[in-house]
Amino acid sequence: MLTKLSEDSRRKMIWAEISYFSKWWEELDQKKRDTVKRLLAGGQLEIVTGGWVMADEANSHYYALLDQLIEGHQWIQTHLGVKPSSGWAIDPFGHSPSMAYLLKGAGLSNMVIQRVHYAVKKEFARQKTLEFKWRQSWDSSPLGDITCHMMPFYSYDVPHTCGPDPAVCCQFDFHRLPGGRVFCPWRVPPQPITEQNVHERALLLLDQYRRKSRLFRSPVLFVPLGDDFRFVESSEWDAQFRNYQKLFDFFQTHPELHVSARFGTLSDYFQALQKVLPVSSLPTVRGDFFTYADRDDHYWSGYFTSRPFYKRLDRTLEATLRATEILYSLTLAAMRSHGDGRLATGFPAQDHFLLLTAGRRGLALFQHHDAVTGTARDPVVMDYGNRLLESIQKLRKVLQSSAHWLLLLDKSQYHHDQSKPFLLTDDVMSAQDALPQKTKITLSEEPRILIVYNPTEQIQSSVVSVVIDSPDAQVIDAETGRPMAAQISAVWAEPSRASTDSFQLDFLSELPPLSLVVYHVTRSSSGSAPRARYTFHRRGNPPTIHSEHFQMFSPQGPEANVPLSLSNKHVQIWSSPETGLMQKLRLRAGSERRVQVHFLWYGTRTGANRDKSGAYLFLPGEEGAQMYSFSEPPLVRVSRGPLYSDITSCLRHVTHTVRLYHLEGHAGRSLEISNMVDIRSQVNRELVMRIVTDVASGNRFHSDLNSFQMQQRRTLSKLPLQANFYPMTSTAFLQDAETRITVLSAQSQGVASLRPGELELVLDRRLQQDDNRGLGQGVTDNKRTSSLYHLLLEERRGGQEVGGASVEHLSLLAHLTSLSLSHPPITMVAPGDVQVPKLRPFLPLRSSLPCDLHLLNLRTLEDPQEAGSPSQEVALLLHRKGFDCSSAPEPALQCTWSAHEEVDLAAVFAPLRFSALRRCGLTMLRHDDELQSARQQQTRIISLRPMDISAFRVEVQ
Repeated sequence: MLTKLSEDSRRKMIWAEISYFSKWWEELDQKKRDTVKRLLAGGQLEIVTGGWVMADEANSHYYALLDQLIEGHQWIQTHLGVKPSSGWAIDPFGHSPSMAYLLKGAGLSNMVIQRVHYAVKKEFARQKTLEFKWRQSWDSSPLGDITCHMMPFYSYDVPHTCGPDPAVCCQFDFHRLPGGRVFCPWRVPPQPITEQNVHERALLLLDQYRRKSRLFRSPVLFVPLGDDFRFVESSEWDAQFRNYQKLFDFFQTHPELHVSARFGTLSDYFQALQKVLPVSSLPTVRGDFFTYADRDDHYWSGYFTSRPFYKRLDRTLEATLRATEILYSLTLAAMRSHGDGRLATGFPAQDHFLLLTAGRRGLALFQHHDAVTGTARDPVVMDYGNRLLESIQKLRKVLQSSAHWLLLLDKSQYHHDQSKPFLLTDDVMSAQDALPQKTKITLSEEPRILIVYNPTEQIQSSVVSVVIDSPDAQVIDAETGRPMAAQISAVWAEPSRASTDSFQLDFLSELPPLSLVVYHVTRSSSGSAPRARYTFHRRGNPPTIHSEHFQMFSPQGPEANVPLSLSNKHVQIWSSPETGLMQKLRLRAGSERRVQVHFLWYGTRTGANRDKSGAYLFLPGEEGAQMYSFSEPPLVRVSRGPLYSDITSCLRHVTHTVRLYHLEGHAGRSLEISNMVDIRSQVNRELVMRIVTDVASGNRFHSDLNSFQMQQRRTLSKLPLQANFYPMTSTAFLQDAETRITVLSAQSQGVASLRPGELELVLDRRLQQDDNRGLGQGVTDNKRTSSLYHLLLEERRGGQEVGGASVEHLSLLAHLTSLSLSHPPITMVAPGDVQVPKLRPFLPLRSSLPCDLHLLNLRTLEDPQEAGSPSQEVALLLHRKGFDCSSAPEPALQCTWSAHEEVDLAAVFAPLRFSALRRCGLTMLRHDDELQSARQQQTRIISLRPMDISAFRVEVQ
């Protein structure tokens, strides 16, 4: 690239993904690095988007989308000193306005997208709206708009970019000249451009350019020249550049053709466009571009769920990264306050920063549009899995070490020993494809020390669970000596056989925001926590049950046919005694509502020559969904205890549990639904959980986009079934004027509402064949996979009729429930074989943040003077969530919110203090020239509108 661009200043090139660029950069000597900078400065080379990867826009959470952008932009700032201005997303399978929002917030002005449903492209081309201002659905101001160019044709390769006829355009992909490894499938090969044929070739190409230009409002035309795995050989650079330059020179010397053509970067194009077509004259578009279809009824709704094991692991890493970022930043700030601006001796701040960077890049890499999507080949998936696991393990080292220093009463006792860490997390992941296993804690009369970290900005009342070696134990708060409410539950060796040497200790932890709280656990027969009680049901074949430690019972006769019921202060549910699956739900103040859970199978099309489902595509069989059938009555296990009660259905392919927590606050208001899925015995089947309700939702429901915003969906009977499935990163809800039922998830998947009052969530898919989209294999590497949800029933007052409101938000209760689900407390254990020094809890905040204000991140920035080292500056990222007021809960929540846009950081973050506060773009590349005004410096008042994410460079004290 450096050689070929340097040969001729007219040549141009764009580069998108910094993950690859950074690897290449490491191999360059200083002379070549200087050449890169010269080409960038001269406009021959342009970095487009500048994220770590070209990210998926369906499955990725907005935290991860933004973080991979930050990682790429920070690398660019450190090594190249340029600022990307245009986005380039030509391969993600559908496009989200959340990504448009993040790009605009990072300071980009323009973007290009490609994979949009062919019928949508046709309509946009007919209306000449392929170039538009993309506006957020909640925003009435044009200030948040970003200029977007939608490519009009089937693909981004050369046959589909010069004009509407791929057989002609392919003749101008000079990498396909005769004698090479790549050819034109239309059987008309390219010809080298010579003096003899340049006139005929130029007119043929110009005809395609003119036809394409009729789809746009301006005479400026954008024609990308590239494809997958291109420009890797010197011969291709020569063939493309030399032949095209001859064509361009011909155009230049024939003014009667009224055309001027040249190589350009993306910014060159948008600058030329805006000279002849002001941005203000472009049409405005709101909404998203899902679900994508590239031809026929081939909807790409399968990848919303493909490889769900790794989609869940992705979110585990994301939560671990955010938790570690915040605690590491608070640790360095506390050290500087404690040590007169210096970091503690012995604390490996630089080593930890490198581990933190590796964790950031592990999460960023997995946002790639063939990673989190589940659309890579098996060996690549394993590599991604290993990187995810290694990232989690590295981050845990930083988390444990930071917690160690913060908890010590006498900081001089801090000693870092990598081989024998002071704290360990309470579970272990033995391999990239294994579910985490709890570490058994050995108890005695001497207290074992547990540390529980609350990574959220809200007070949390949470049930913490650890595995111990005794059925007799108690937990006390180490600071106050107060016994904590607790219960002892069974660890199940088999569905109806409890372990005799392992037990689960569940206790209620009251966790202030961002706190580290210390608990003591001891073996104690006198003050031991009460034990859960169990009943077992199996129609016609009562199970054999025995336990020396737990009260177990299997009802017989008429008693066995009574509906199973669980309740707490807020909710009551009823389940079938035959299957254990939920049938009804009632809020304490309301009436019984139909809320049923069913499991179903989808198959795929049959017939030797028919297209079938694969990693990307969902092509179900004509019979549609088939109800899950039971070869024998399932075992149903009911657990009742003081902290929670649950009903577990042990089916052949899924173990399904519905749990109610007996807690105050938002934790007791929702149902926890967990599934342990194993479909490795199946062939060409997809397992779905269907929730059937009596909500009169019509043909509409809402699903989230990247956990950032809600999008209304309409189920259209004229479209095939697979077209009505949409991505669900974390949320979907059904509503009518009186009721809303929300499902919140800890992982992304596909979702649909095929009939009024119903939601379908796809749990796993196993497909034997390739679906001809480039993968070259099926999806048969399934694992035992856990999925986790919370279901929330809310009564609405003054709510819109179905389809009435154009923009909907979650309630504050749903936001808080989702926060707890995505960022659960992290438990760490001190070793039992050493003397533990005096510890005290770490309580950085006086109170919860307002409940519509989310601390998205507190991210330590790299020292610009010392590569790989932490600076004193931290990126403070705040998200003010939009929320729905029609379902205000009774009783009120434990946090407050304000109707004003202004937020007083000094008040909400007390006693933390932020100095040198500077508002920035979301990736810290661009910032306000002035520090905040004197008034704002004094009070730290910032303006933050609902839905907005804001970023600040700060120093924390």
